[in-house]
Amino acid sequence: MSNQGDYLHAFETPRFARLTPNLHAACFSLMKLMPARFMVDRAEASNRLKRGGAIVETTSGTFGLAIAMVAAERGYDLTLVTSTSLTDPKFTRRLERLGATLIAIDDPTGDGNQRGRLDHLQQILETRPETYWPRQYDSPENRLAYARLADLVIRSFGQIDCLVGCVGTGGSLCGTGGFLRELFPHLRMVAVDTHRSMLFGQPVGKRMLRGLGNGVMPANVRHEMIDEIHWVGALPAYAMALALLRNHGIYMGPTSGAAALVAEWFARNNPDAATIVIMPDEGHRYADTVYNDEWLANLNDWPLPIPVGPTRIERIQPSA
Repeated sequence: MSNQGDYLHAFETPRFARLTPNLHAACFSLMKLMPARFMVDRAEASNRLKRGGAIVETTSGTFGLAIAMVAAERGYDLTLVTSTSLTDPKFTRRLERLGATLIAIDDPTGDGNQRGRLDHLQQILETRPETYWPRQYDSPENRLAYARLADLVIRSFGQIDCLVGCVGTGGSLCGTGGFLRELFPHLRMVAVDTHRSMLFGQPVGKRMLRGLGNGVMPANVRHEMIDEIHWVGALPAYAMALALLRNHGIYMGPTSGAAALVAEWFARNNPDAATIVIMPDEGHRYADTVYNDEWLANLNDWPLPIPVGPTRIERIQPSA
């Protein structure tokens, strides 16, 4: 492994933080490096990706950053297909500095236009069939990559009773949980989604909270594995991210805030259950938004107290 490879390996390795007596968080600098490196390694080994070759993927965030870091290290040409509603000038510049080419698809409804992004990606593959597409939504290699996280959890804590994680592609929760269940068959898996995501039955719409949810159904979302589903809105996720920093000194993004909100509730109501929550990325990308008081003050209904628990529903319906 190269020195740069050692750095990326460390960058994808979580630190574990104790939040309550029975709840620990796997805090990542950039969780998506774990599947990005694993998938590229597999593609190289199987000759699907050749030296000096090209990679294309659709992404709304951190998988794009992760694959860009790997591509920069190994000298691959990278094209990322995103949408106009997801472009962040600072984040875009970072990706471009890593050598990635970004294509932003029109998104008139503001829901991410994932179908349009996938259609454009297919057009690229038709003209450049030798290009490697990781297929983060559907490739089982995404889930398989999280064997390493499951191993780290087992080595650090032994038996685990509950795993809580946000769901976007399904890779982290279903992958990690699948490996943990080989040792702990009664593991409870708790999924965290957001409103206007289709993953668990809501109609697709514009989502204020990014980094979880989806406008298409990835094959890596294994519904039969999941025991419990929570939908978290943007404002509670923001409030919980701020609380993590204030109460624990942990600087994480709002996706992590959403997961922590659900995990703390579960751990509080199940004090004998050893619980792990997956926190996928740090808060640096949100310094001008979630961690900016002026930005927060312009949001309707802010400030919002952290909810003490979920509202149970009997059927799925559109969120207001």
